[in-house]
Amino acid sequence: MTGAAFFYARLQTRAREIAQSQPPLAFYRKEAEAVARSSEIFDTAPLVVELRRDLAGLLEEGYGHGFRHAARVALDAGALCWIEGRAAGSEEPALRRRVEIAQAAGLLHDVLRREENHAERGAALAARFLSGRRLRSEEIEDIRIAIRNHEAFKPVAAVDSRQGALLSNCLYDADKFRWGPDNFTDTLWEMVAATRMPPEELLARWPAGIESLKRIRETFRTPTGRCYGPQFIDTGLAIGERLYRLLAEEVARLQSESPTSR
Repeated sequence: MTGAAFFYARLQTRAREIAQSQPPLAFYRKEAEAVARSSEIFDTAPLVVELRRDLAGLLEEGYGHGFRHAARVALDAGALCWIEGRAAGSEEPALRRRVEIAQAAGLLHDVLRREENHAERGAALAARFLSGRRLRSEEIEDIRIAIRNHEAFKPVAAVDSRQGALLSNCLYDADKFRWGPDNFTDTLWEMVAATRMPPEELLARWPAGIESLKRIRETFRTPTGRCYGPQFIDTGLAIGERLYRLLAEEVARLQSESPTSR
């Protein structure tokens, strides 16, 4: 393990310790029934089980947006669809189906994460990948548009149906939940490892990253996302603030020990 990799491993361990010290996220406590429903469907629905199997080797883990990230987004998108669909008066059979569709979108939303315009290009690939499976054409189109619309700070494509709009918004919010604690306990370290980013560069980029988090806080799209999403982001910001101090101290120490500084 290189010096930078060892340093990042220590920071990740510290990030997870800080995350454990934060107040529990209210979404998982107050919406436990919906979370449990989503988890049960994720484990048993034939469409979702099939997609999980087929995507396990396709999604890259080394860039912070691999299968683990996709599964978390899928589970939360399903829970959000259950909550919002039930509030709109949907019956359980229809709710379960929409949860399956949301989970399919979550599993596929970052299939081309490393490529430019990954949301638009990934949406097209997802539609082709889903062709011939246990889906109606309108369900595939809803998934395609939801993936197209999941990226932050980009124009939102129009959605023709109420169900399609709900799916798009639930996928967006579930993905942005990951910008909270997950960003500092997992995603960041996988990204810096994949790009071999030196600590000095990470330190220089940190303030801009924090500003992006603050902007995300105001972008949640569903009533449930607007209720719980800010806590995800605030928790991430609290972790990020403490990590920034540790990172700055370590970079200063490394620079003082560098031969060029003597």
